[in-house]
Amino acid sequence: MSPTPLPVPSSISVETISLAETLGRGALAIVSYAALGVILLIIGFYVIDMAIPGKLSHLIKSDRNPNATLLTASGLAAVGLIVAASIWSSGGALHEGLLATAVFGLVGIAVQTVAMIAFDKIAGMSVRDLVSEPDLQPGARLLAVTHLVIGLITAVAVI
Repeated sequence: MSPTPLPVPSSISVETISLAETLGRGALAIVSYAALGVILLIIGFYVIDMAIPGKLSHLIKSDRNPNATLLTASGLAAVGLIVAASIWSSGGALHEGLLATAVFGLVGIAVQTVAMIAFDKIAGMSVRDLVSEPDLQPGARLLAVTHLVIGLITAVAVI
């Protein structure tokens, strides 16, 4: 019969975290990121609102303008991609992750705004003119895809 080895004393202490504490931290992170995401989406909405003629909520809700709706939806989807990538890349560090998400989200909104201005100047298609049209325009589709691609590029750059 072989002797049973004695446990070696260790100076490393193992800290246990309760399930309730883990769930509480997770819930706090979800609420924090969701609140920040909503704030960034609202900022994105108002930036788009400043870039087009008229009140954006009126153009979408009352006038049912498909160009304004498509451009707004694509811009907000792009912000959502950036926010999701920022959360993914945070690695569980809540404070740093929230700060990075705020910064990257604002940078993404700024880049989209610059792209919209460049679109006006370079492509010669005015966003203001697109939004004033009652029917869905090819230029609005092109700018919507541009929004999404810029959001994807920014999101991947964050990761």
